[in-house]
Amino acid sequence: MNAAPQRDAYDVVVIGAGPAGLAATATASAAGLSTLLLDENPGPGGQVWRAIASTPVTARDQLGADYWAGAELVGEVRSSKAEIIHRATVWSLDRHLEIGISVGGASAFVKARRVILATGALERPFPIPGWTLPGVMTAGAAQTMLKSSALVPDSRTVIAGQGPLLWLLAAQILRLGGRIDRILDTTERKNYLAALPHAFAFVTSAYFTKGLAMMREVKAKVEVTTGVTELAAAGEGRLASVSYVAGNHRETIPADLLLLHQGVVPNVNLAMAAGVEHRWDNLQLCWSPVLDGNGGTSVEGIAIAGDGAGISGANAAVVRGRIAARGAVEALAPAAAAKLSPMAALHADLAKAERGRAFLDTLFRPARQFRIPAGDTIVCRCEEVTARDIVDAVAIGATGPNQLKAYRRTGMGPCQGRLCGLTVTELMAEARGKTAQEIGYYRLRAPVKPITLAELAAMPKTEDDIKAVVRG
Repeated sequence: MNAAPQRDAYDVVVIGAGPAGLAATATASAAGLSTLLLDENPGPGGQVWRAIASTPVTARDQLGADYWAGAELVGEVRSSKAEIIHRATVWSLDRHLEIGISVGGASAFVKARRVILATGALERPFPIPGWTLPGVMTAGAAQTMLKSSALVPDSRTVIAGQGPLLWLLAAQILRLGGRIDRILDTTERKNYLAALPHAFAFVTSAYFTKGLAMMREVKAKVEVTTGVTELAAAGEGRLASVSYVAGNHRETIPADLLLLHQGVVPNVNLAMAAGVEHRWDNLQLCWSPVLDGNGGTSVEGIAIAGDGAGISGANAAVVRGRIAARGAVEALAPAAAAKLSPMAALHADLAKAERGRAFLDTLFRPARQFRIPAGDTIVCRCEEVTARDIVDAVAIGATGPNQLKAYRRTGMGPCQGRLCGLTVTELMAEARGKTAQEIGYYRLRAPVKPITLAELAAMPKTEDDIKAVVRG
């Protein structure tokens, strides 16, 4: 499963083995298309079903039914004729549907007739004072360790932020015997009123009963502070305390571990590097690809499915994966499409899966102060650039994220903007009195993931390649 690609070209290449990618792979392969699934993790599942084939957490009630729902789809893909490569770094995708991959220390290119991007989501940056201290992590990172290795915190732990993942992680930590001293809920009080128009759809969705039960489970065991409007981590060399303000109450809590989370956003780097058009989503406060009804993008032959197309959760991601794959089958093998679920039925399934989403997006829309930092708070962790540095750069002429690279090197480190991009866009927009859409995002180019010169040098070479660089 971890060898180099067996062929130079495929009908469909799916990038990402989370819910959307697995569903797309199963659908395309079942229709008889030559299908390659690429994923950078050791096994299938993405973040939602991470380590589902290898997790040491075998008691099903500890991770929950939604986690184990992925096992059937993983089995479907593994029993298909699709070629699956794990630990594959996809570092390039262009308009000609040529894909650069590194596997086992060597790079190669493969060609596709259709590409389905299922690159999932990233956690939204949460730039507060002290967020770069050892002992401060994202909730997603903690959940990765929990699922992959059954590791849970056993020292003084604070979880801060908002959103469904925060409550899910807290429940899972407690079920595995971990320790949580306090939950600091940063949900803005005004969001409850703003979300009311969407309440009926939410109450009648699958989210409601599950979410309510999970929150009750956690609140029965952990002290929860709501209405948090200020948050900071402090310590000499590592985390020692967390300070917060809620209403008129200010408190500092001793802590060894702080887990931060304020939602997830589409992982857009590979799609942007391929030239796919994106727009600023003012509800989810992130960049989202411009798509047609079947996940097709502005680049012919590239479709996007799952949370990379817009945050909608695992169930919707599965349906989006099947829709994108069915679109590929209709284009490449129309006769085979008749054997698949009708597109109308899939869109009905998608509407059902997305029911209640607008309520969650509105309720858990992050507060400005937790998205747009000030002063000496680090924004770009790779290059240690502060909010003040960025505002000062705007004052002397930096007009957008790409110009800022020349002033401060933001977005030029190993993460390539994944941890600072949204913050930089919003901070510069505010400083210049512009919209996020007007300010724009980093211009992304291959390689979109760090790779070594040795990997490039190991790429297969043709006679023409050698003649181009060797004197005759």
